[in-house]
Amino acid sequence: MSGSSFLAVQAAPQSATEALVPPEAGGQPAAPAPGSLAFRLLNDFQRGFPLCSAPYAELAGGLGVAEGEVLRALETLKREGKISRVGAVFAPKRIGASTLAAVAVPPERLAAVAQIVNRFPEVNHNYEREHRYNLWFVATAGSEGRLASALAAIEAAIGLPVLRLPLLAEYHIDLGFGLGAADPSAPAAERVPAVQAFVSPRTLDEGERRLVMALQEGLPLFIRPFALLAERIGVDEPAVIARIRAWVEEGIIKRFGVVVRHHELGYTANAMLVHDLPDAAADILGERLAREPAVTLCYRRPRVLPDWPYNLFCMIHGQDRAAVEATIADLRGRLGLEGYAHAVLFSRTRYKQTGARYA
Repeated sequence: MSGSSFLAVQAAPQSATEALVPPEAGGQPAAPAPGSLAFRLLNDFQRGFPLCSAPYAELAGGLGVAEGEVLRALETLKREGKISRVGAVFAPKRIGASTLAAVAVPPERLAAVAQIVNRFPEVNHNYEREHRYNLWFVATAGSEGRLASALAAIEAAIGLPVLRLPLLAEYHIDLGFGLGAADPSAPAAERVPAVQAFVSPRTLDEGERRLVMALQEGLPLFIRPFALLAERIGVDEPAVIARIRAWVEEGIIKRFGVVVRHHELGYTANAMLVHDLPDAAADILGERLAREPAVTLCYRRPRVLPDWPYNLFCMIHGQDRAAVEATIADLRGRLGLEGYAHAVLFSRTRYKQTGARYA
C-alpha cells in the first residue's frame, strides 16, 4: 500500500454514532490472558510509547517478537474494540477547550436525544447514568468560543438545557487504565497527587494545528507511522517526532500510547462518585481520594445551584457493580466523607466513546 493511499484511509471520518452498548449486553468481555502479547500491549504501553522512526519495531524488540506480530496484534485489538487507537491523549484544557456536560432528559426521549448529541463532532464521550441528570457527555473544541457555540447548538437541537461543568482543578487524571489487579497492600504514598495549577491553553500555529488534526485519527499501524503523519501535514518526520516529544515533556500530551476501552476489557461497572464539600476542604479531600488505587479520575468542577450541588468528582471502575459499591463505601468510611452529601451515578449505556477532536 502506498503512503498516499494509506493516508487516505486514515483520514476517513469516523462514524458520529456508536451502537448502544449496555454494560450487561454482549456476553462477558474480558482482558487477554496475563503475559500474552495482547495483554502486554494493552497494559504496558498505554504510556511511554517509543517516539522514533520505527516505534513498532522498537516495541517488538523489547517484547521479543517480530514487528509484524505487534502490528497484527494491535490491528486485532482495534478490530475487537479493545483499543480505540494508538496515539496522543491531550491533557484537559492545555490546548483548546473542553467541558463535562449533563442533561436531564425525559426517559422516553433519552435514546433519541443521545443520538442527536452524538452527531456533534465536538462530543467524544456520551453516557447514560443513573440520576435525574441522566445523559452525560464531554465536549471539546479548538477554543472557548467554539465550545460555547457547540453547546448552544446542542441545546437548540435537543430543546433541553445543558449543565456545563468545566474542570476547575485536577487531582488525578492519568487517563490510563491498568489491567493488572491492584495490590490491596500497596501504600497510599505510591501516588503523590497535587493540585494542578491552571495553565492557559497553548496557542497553536498552523503547523501544530495540522499535527493535532492528524493525531486525532490515531497513529497509523504502519512500519513508519510518523513519516506518514509528516507526509500528510507537509513537514519532515524528525519535526513531527520532535514536536510530539516536546508536547509530552510540557504536559500538553498527557500520555502517548495505546488507548484502551475499559468495557471491552471486562470493566463493565463504572460509577461517578460526587460529593458536596466545603470549598476549603475540596483540595485536601480531593488529594486523599486521588491517592487511592481504585480511583481512576479525580477532579473538582463547579456547582450549578440549585440543581447540582456537587463539586468533587471521582470515577471508579470495576468488574461488577457490587465490587464498585463496596469500594465506594470503604472509601467514604476511611476518608471521613460519610458526613457529606453525595451521589453515585452508575453508567447504564454507552452511546459514544471516541478520541477528543480539537480541530
